[in-house]
Amino acid sequence: MRASSSSGCGRRRFLKTVALGGGGALAAAAGLNALSPSLWRRPLALDPNLSYWARSQPAENPSLAEDRTVDVAIIGGGFTGLSSAYFIRRTSPEKSVAVLEARGCGNGASGRNGAMVLTMTADRYMNFSSHPALDRDIYDLTSANIRSLSELSAAAGIDCELEIHGALQVFTSAADAQAARVYVRQARSLGMPVEYWDARKTAGAIGSEVYEGAFYDPNGGHVHPMKLVHVLKSAAERAGASIYENTPVEHIEEGRVHTLRTRDGRTIRAGSLVLASNAFTPNLGFFRNSILPLREYAAMTRPLSDRELKDIGWQLRAPFNDSRTEVCYFGLTEDRRIHVGGGAPRYGFNNAAADPRAARMHSAQLRRELERVFPKLAGIEFEANWDGVIDWSLDASPSVGRTGRYENIFYGLGYSGHGVNLTSIFGRIIADLEAGRGAAWKRFPFVGARLDYVPNEPFRWLAAKTGLAWYELTEGGGRG
Repeated sequence: MRASSSSGCGRRRFLKTVALGGGGALAAAAGLNALSPSLWRRPLALDPNLSYWARSQPAENPSLAEDRTVDVAIIGGGFTGLSSAYFIRRTSPEKSVAVLEARGCGNGASGRNGAMVLTMTADRYMNFSSHPALDRDIYDLTSANIRSLSELSAAAGIDCELEIHGALQVFTSAADAQAARVYVRQARSLGMPVEYWDARKTAGAIGSEVYEGAFYDPNGGHVHPMKLVHVLKSAAERAGASIYENTPVEHIEEGRVHTLRTRDGRTIRAGSLVLASNAFTPNLGFFRNSILPLREYAAMTRPLSDRELKDIGWQLRAPFNDSRTEVCYFGLTEDRRIHVGGGAPRYGFNNAAADPRAARMHSAQLRRELERVFPKLAGIEFEANWDGVIDWSLDASPSVGRTGRYENIFYGLGYSGHGVNLTSIFGRIIADLEAGRGAAWKRFPFVGARLDYVPNEPFRWLAAKTGLAWYELTEGGGRG
């Protein structure tokens, strides 16, 4: 649900632990793993968006009321689906496009995330691959896209509160800080304008003295996620796409022309299908063994007074996340509310629905973390608490591409915390791939990337619970 921040290597270590734990069990029970999809069918759990951002959800469109035939059908009305609709109509204006959203646009991770807008992909965030020059190209691509989002917001006449004051990763250990120094030296040698900040400069910027230092990226920022949904929805509709809300798709018959059936019995036929359902994509029968749906938690304070904000000393209006595996992150809204999210994520068996008891427990954890980082806010009330599911890949790498028997199914998933920015880039790529113009994108590693195998239930649940318990034991003690 963060959909915009990453703890880098820590989360990758956790997810690899899940893979190894599940793999070990599979060696002894391969038969059960193979039968699992038929034994435990995934429910379409569509819990309502209770986030603070949801208060700005755009007015809902009517549901699909009649059968339709279109050139492109898109399942999902979040960042990926809306940006895909916009760019497909711009790239191929002769094609008819319909977006089918199960609830309201932005009901999923797009409208309940941590609001950080980050450069890079999660697997390359503060982590060079074996091709540093390509990493630099990805940095340039993602930096430029943030500016494109600002321009799109202005063109739509909708202020999505995108502030590009930079973004920080703050360090909870001296080892993390030292690793960042090494990374920054190489990044700057490649022309990336990032900085390493010592503990004193970090404290001066965010007002907290609990960190060893920080990595500063001047091209990162903060946004109001649901207002960005509004921007993308408006852009897609102005470009000519049809958007139907409260229209859950329950069955897909794949073919040269796909047949989609909705819960209300309507049928839509389309030559191309875009899966823009992120963590819920396995519920539709696709990519079941490619992503791990993790449920994460966030909370929002009441507005702070000018005096309260001055007292805590948050001088730079830049969001920040820490370097722990069970990462916590903070942001400051335009109207001076602080939101905090992260901590220990939850994996529910077979992607289970929200658990109110777990939500209350995580709210208490987030309150302790807020007071640890900003002691002067002790006792402040949360005005909203929420949770949501995000799509993590085992190595934190995303994938965008085409699949299916006839190569006419397109997808973007595995954002692993960087989706606020990356989704609209993937929308552009999907549009070009669907139009047969994808050659220019092939050099990027996420195009057509094969995601690591995630075992079926019950092995993924066992491995996830084991991994989460281990990191809670080793890191949770410092959480306050």
